[in-house]
Amino acid sequence: MKDFKNIQHILSHTRKAVEEYNMISDGDRIAVGISGGKDSLSLLCALSTMRRFLKQKFSLVAITIDMGFEGADFSDIARFCEDLDIEYHVIPTQIYQIIFNVRKEKNPCSLCARMRRGALHDAAKEFGCNKIALGHHFDDIVETFMLNLFFEGRVGCFSPVTYLSRKDLTLIRPLIYAREKEIVYFSSKEALPIYKSPCPADGHTERAKMKEFLKPFDMEHPGLYHRILGAIQRAEVDGFHEDRIDNDEKKKRKNL
Repeated sequence: MKDFKNIQHILSHTRKAVEEYNMISDGDRIAVGISGGKDSLSLLCALSTMRRFLKQKFSLVAITIDMGFEGADFSDIARFCEDLDIEYHVIPTQIYQIIFNVRKEKNPCSLCARMRRGALHDAAKEFGCNKIALGHHFDDIVETFMLNLFFEGRVGCFSPVTYLSRKDLTLIRPLIYAREKEIVYFSSKEALPIYKSPCPADGHTERAKMKEFLKPFDMEHPGLYHRILGAIQRAEVDGFHEDRIDNDEKKKRKNL
């Protein structure tokens, strides 16, 4: 199994999230969604390393949803997973064809995300997984919160842990305490086999714009992202604490 010399910071953040939110239990079979980017590959490395010392025993399955881009090659990731002794599957889809050629979506990201999530959920169930680990990190939380505020007029964010009652799957996000710059450093130092997405919308999304909008504020006011995350954690922010109860329990409480 591969050793990583520069994983200490990523690993400490991952362990903190896993323990604080009870993300992993004995016997879990966890599907790791692998887009091929730095975030998902760094997550895979952290979880692979945690298998050695975490008291809970769990197994990993790496899953890539192939969007259908011509010439897509995931062979480097397949070899990387083999080095980590992790089962790896590539799920072929026609998502690119449907979104860009059939529907000709002007704002493709939302539909694309829903289709990719659906394919990943189905694949996780097919391979006997009860949980899915996603590579959302610290910066993603803050940027999602700000996007919801700016464009939807609501105070909301995704949750560190979410139970999907319809699929009987639990989504976990173990990188929520890792800053993006730490992930960039780790992935560069370890020369992870990053797959550059050929999606024409890549880098031109509202999320990318929000990242650029927040960058000068973060530089001028060090600790800005940490203060925003702290506020999210302390407040009753829509979505962020949904890990506390699952969807069925919410329905029961509404009917009381």
